Amino acid sequence: MRLRLNYFILIIAGLLFTANDSIAQETSSSANNKEAKGDSHYSNFAFIDARDSYIKAVESGYRSVNVLSRLGDSYYFNGEYEDAAKWYGALFEFTDEIESEYIYRYAQSLKTIGKYATADRIMDKLNEVASTDDRAELFSEERNYLKLIELQSGRFNVFTVPFNSELSDFAPTLNGGEVIFTSNRKTRTASQRLHDWNDQPFSELYSITVSEEGEPNRYRSKVNSRYHESSAVFTKDGQTMYFTRNNYTKRKRGKNGEGKTLLKLYRSKRTEKGWSESEELPFNSDEFSNGHPTLTADGKHLIFASDRPGGEGQSDLYKVKIEGDSFGEPESLGDAVNTEGRETFPFVDTNGDLYFASDGHVGLGGLDVFVAEMNSEGNYEKGFNIGAPINSKADDFSFVINSTTGLGYFASNREGGKGEDDIYSFEQTAQLIKNCRQSLSGEVRDEDSDDLITDAKVVLLDNDNNVLEETKSDMNGAFSFDVIECSTGYAIRASKEDFSTAEKSFVTSGEYESEVKKTLYLLSEEDREIRDAKVGEDLGVLLNLNPIYFDLSQSYIRPDAQIELLKVVEAMNKFPNLKIDVRSHTDSRSSDAFNLRLSEARAQSTIDYIVGAGVSRDRITGRGYGESQLLNRCANGVTCSEDEHQLNRRSEFIIVQK
Repeated sequence: MRLRLNYFILIIAGLLFTANDSIAQETSSSANNKEAKGDSHYSNFAFIDARDSYIKAVESGYRSVNVLSRLGDSYYFNGEYEDAAKWYGALFEFTDEIESEYIYRYAQSLKTIGKYATADRIMDKLNEVASTDDRAELFSEERNYLKLIELQSGRFNVFTVPFNSELSDFAPTLNGGEVIFTSNRKTRTASQRLHDWNDQPFSELYSITVSEEGEPNRYRSKVNSRYHESSAVFTKDGQTMYFTRNNYTKRKRGKNGEGKTLLKLYRSKRTEKGWSESEELPFNSDEFSNGHPTLTADGKHLIFASDRPGGEGQSDLYKVKIEGDSFGEPESLGDAVNTEGRETFPFVDTNGDLYFASDGHVGLGGLDVFVAEMNSEGNYEKGFNIGAPINSKADDFSFVINSTTGLGYFASNREGGKGEDDIYSFEQTAQLIKNCRQSLSGEVRDEDSDDLITDAKVVLLDNDNNVLEETKSDMNGAFSFDVIECSTGYAIRASKEDFSTAEKSFVTSGEYESEVKKTLYLLSEEDREIRDAKVGEDLGVLLNLNPIYFDLSQSYIRPDAQIELLKVVEAMNKFPNLKIDVRSHTDSRSSDAFNLRLSEARAQSTIDYIVGAGVSRDRITGRGYGESQLLNRCANGVTCSEDEHQLNRRSEFIIVQK
């Protein structure tokens, strides 16, 4: 077994809804009128006015799915989540049959006001009624590491260095213009002691200039002792060194209860005569190992590996605060970094990113190098494998990098090396993936025509309904957001004047660097009015048609009337289930019989024109009513103005089926 592995073992061995009128309760016509008034405001996106009408209906004792859900929406879309939760809750009490979108909005509203336990129960309900809804699924925290390794690979160029030996060289560190590293190379000195375990020399610290020219120099100072030394790190001013050594203090070897000499951390300070006598750090113990120190970017904490009791696995990473010449209590870096396996050889770059070796996280084989970012709370996130060629199927460890130049070193026992463990240099050629991110793009379209909608406002919301970003759809109806997190809940909301508001919730996958695509469909105000219209309403009024004029005593369709009738054709094409009854009326002038025949002819001409434009004849009925349904006092013999007579000369397009 290679010395570096034996040495390491010493560290680890000791070391979302629509209205349902059928559910509505029987109420007075007054309450129905209030609901209808609220619906009118709601269709015009006047949520405040809508809610006033709905509340008046509720206060009169009226309840319906339509009223309660839209009341909730009127608050939800205005960010008033406490009131939204109140009315969505009332909806839950009113009926058990609620569409998934409203279940989700209720849960979101509850979370926003801090009622997390209730929100969780509502999400359980969502899982019951919509098991395929990805928002209701429980997502595994495991990441697609093999995909990540593939994506990470090729971001470094790796080179051999000339100062490796036939034994073990590892744990390089940078100190000004020097590379300090660990080696158990043979120095051909009579005083060099051999380890009884493998008859190889004890490891010591060596240095060489960064140019890698010449032979490395052994530290001939009080740092190197009769036993193993390794893994040095220096403060920014170069005046203090922390390093690993076997339990050997003041020329006395310490042992644990089983008689084994484990590893400890030491500190030495530079003096005019060289490095001072090494002092043992106070949080060491004879009963477990501490080793492989590194300093945080600000120099205020020491991070190291240890197999002390209470850890996650065989060896874990810990941090301890440096308080002048004193130290705080060691704290674990937590289970985001530490596993049941081995985490060791930490290094923190000037950006604060933590690099470490592990065989507990999924890798290519043996020890792999991982990188972890610190979150806003000061804790490290899960590590990300940095990929090949740094990592291989062998052991890869003790990674250090200059964040400014992208140059650095690491060690490996991969095939093709000179010794048992070798040091390699590298240059970084591309930025690493340090967190699971994705991109979001999509389109905004008309719900009925499928036409692209430009200049729509698109908002990205987090799982707590906080606005993260805002953009607008471009000339192609497209929108995009550059960065979203993996395995995270989001919502996108699109809106535009004279259109409905659309929202779509989703949960991202754990796939690295993937692109999420979503399409939001908006319904125009006009189309919404048609969709919400009731049987018996006049389609012509909903379409705001200009009067359908005919020449005096004629029934053919004039060009100006054709323009209006084409609007009817378009609406019927959008709503294929729509059927209408064409009703033609005249004023009271001329005889009753003549007016009846004229209106019949005009109704038939209107029907023929619409059918000729592509609408099936079985969707249109019609007849003429002559002067039998006057809208005002202008009957036979009554003197009226032309404008008053005009009110009676009208065409109606009555909805008979939706």
